[in-house]
Amino acid sequence: MILFNLRCDHEHEFEAWFRSGEDFEKAATECPVCGSAKVEKAIMAPALGSSAKHGKDRQTLAAAADPRRKAIFEALKEMRKQVTDNADYVGGRFAEEARKIHYNETEARPIYGEATGEEAKALIEEGVEFHPLPNLPDDRN
Repeated sequence: MILFNLRCDHEHEFEAWFRSGEDFEKAATECPVCGSAKVEKAIMAPALGSSAKHGKDRQTLAAAADPRRKAIFEALKEMRKQVTDNADYVGGRFAEEARKIHYNETEARPIYGEATGEEAKALIEEGVEFHPLPNLPDDRN
């Protein structure tokens, strides 16, 4: 697994894990802050050491070094919990269900699920309002 520092075209920086550099190139990665699909690798410092045990220690030290980062992740985690506790999970039917709600074909209700980058772009073009849920570091463990 490789951890990449990424940046979207709106200058939001975030991290994401990939099995390989090839997987990054193939993936439809989206910015967890704004949902932009225009994502590129950002400059990263090399990880020193080779054991997985040390990787966990580095993550803990990085989080401890910047309490703002921890506070942001905690706030995002709480926001995500509020959504998952109070909305209907529609899985891969998210785009379809969001359209039905937007066009008043079904009763309005809070939903969450998955959509491809292409589906998200089409929803935006149609004026369907939605907000991507951020992928958090804990999601990858």
